[in-house]
Amino acid sequence: MNKLISNNEMKFLMKENESDILKNIDKLKENNIVGRIWQKDFTVWSNKPEEVSNRLGWLDCNQIPNSSLTDINCFVDEIKNEGFENVVIMGMGGSSLASEVFSKTFNSKFNIFVIDSTHPDVINDLEQKVSPEKTLYIVSTKSGGTIETISLMKYFFTRAAKKLGNEKVKKHFAFITDPGSGLEEMGKKLGVRKIFINDPNIGGRFSALSLFGLVPAAFAGIDLFKLMIELNNVVKESQLNDLELNSSAQLGAVIGTLANKGIDKLTFFISPRLPSFGAWIEQLIAESTGKNGKGILPIDGEPITSINNYTKDRVFIFIQLENESFLENEVQEFENTDIPVIKIKLKDIYDIGKEFFRWEFATAITGYLINIQPYDQPNVESAKIVAREMITNYIETKVLPQNNPKFAGSSFDINSSEGYKELESELQFDKSNYDYIALQAFINPNSVSEETITELKKAIQKRYNLPLTYGVGPRFLHSTGQLHKGDKGKGLFIQLIEENSADLMIPDEPLADCYSYSFGVLVKAQSLGDRKALLDAGRKVITIELGLDTEKSMNKLIGVFN
Repeated sequence: MNKLISNNEMKFLMKENESDILKNIDKLKENNIVGRIWQKDFTVWSNKPEEVSNRLGWLDCNQIPNSSLTDINCFVDEIKNEGFENVVIMGMGGSSLASEVFSKTFNSKFNIFVIDSTHPDVINDLEQKVSPEKTLYIVSTKSGGTIETISLMKYFFTRAAKKLGNEKVKKHFAFITDPGSGLEEMGKKLGVRKIFINDPNIGGRFSALSLFGLVPAAFAGIDLFKLMIELNNVVKESQLNDLELNSSAQLGAVIGTLANKGIDKLTFFISPRLPSFGAWIEQLIAESTGKNGKGILPIDGEPITSINNYTKDRVFIFIQLENESFLENEVQEFENTDIPVIKIKLKDIYDIGKEFFRWEFATAITGYLINIQPYDQPNVESAKIVAREMITNYIETKVLPQNNPKFAGSSFDINSSEGYKELESELQFDKSNYDYIALQAFINPNSVSEETITELKKAIQKRYNLPLTYGVGPRFLHSTGQLHKGDKGKGLFIQLIEENSADLMIPDEPLADCYSYSFGVLVKAQSLGDRKALLDAGRKVITIELGLDTEKSMNKLIGVFN
């Protein structure tokens, strides 16, 4: 008879759902799913090998040769010994989220900045903080053609060259990419200092423990060899056919079983000592499961409230470090209800590598149970295609289409009775038509305080009592964007669009002195493109233009929702 794991490291409190979960654990055993995953059997998820067989390299993450780890360490030492002080990492989605976790969790000898935005104010803010003379720029993209990353690379390479010269600038750039990508070709042409070539059989959101994560991890001050020792333990455990001892498989069985019962809102409360880990999980779960009319919605950063205010489709996941006081009263309250709770404790921050792998393996198990192929992203391209078409048209006409927003904060007095009525009528929808609300903020995160964002979230929670997610654009397009267009279509989307205070032109090529469009045009095209893709998918979208004073406009919005 199977049992759910219950120890200091992981505890499942599943209440009346436990018997169904145990039945699915039996199903995993009977069909040898764990064994077949380790055999890299694509038929676990699909009848076709395409986008499965060439995406299972993450299973071998603990087999990276010591020589590769030594090479990374030597490179880091070399950079430090030459007096570099700053490391700027450019990437999107899987090429940036693990880097952000490592850089915020560990103590580095460098000042590390992860940039995954095309907002010109964000780029300008970063440029003011770092001097090219003391900065290594790491450009990270699997495909080698991600428009945000390549645009950032062209901009910073060209700007740095103006200060350092065309020859010296090469020593300030390193690339991480797949073999044969456009970025590898560009790196060779430019003569950049280092090109790390990753295993091409690893998808972006499963790449945290590949070179896309490990190179930034080393710069973040992590002992890679120690990380690998800890990782080996969970990899070995994940190979066990005795599922009573396989926490990764059990986690996947729990999430998959609950999702099939309509309990598909994974609500994370994560210790502040593990910053950005929730954002990484968010991409992994949303992009892997949100397709073909299905989807498990990860919710990270939602303000915690009374248990009575939550819908019944929730499972609560608390992740913290051992011997840490974290939401103890709230956890106790949640444990005493019939809502499922998962508790995970890491013994120290080096367990973050284990946790990356555990969630990747659990996602593979969940995909099997909900009958979803977790390695593709069929709807991600829809918004990109529209944005590219808009940019192509802009290059010819110098005009972007307009979306006729319902509320324009730059020219509309939200405090007037007329303003309140117009926005209020748009917001008086039947909430029973929706499973969740997604706030999509195309803003400079530094233009508004965390306290204001939290108050806005609370106001929306209180008014609608629906699960609420919050994402900053264009970052979320590479995270939850797939789920938004691929799930069962019961999300409501509120776009918040900030007007740029300035703009920056994107060179057509590195070192080129010709420019076809700007970052302001790019980010606007991305917001318009996502809006159109959502509307084309039958989703409801409310677009709100915030104007230049985002803090002031956000406070007006809080008033409307209240």
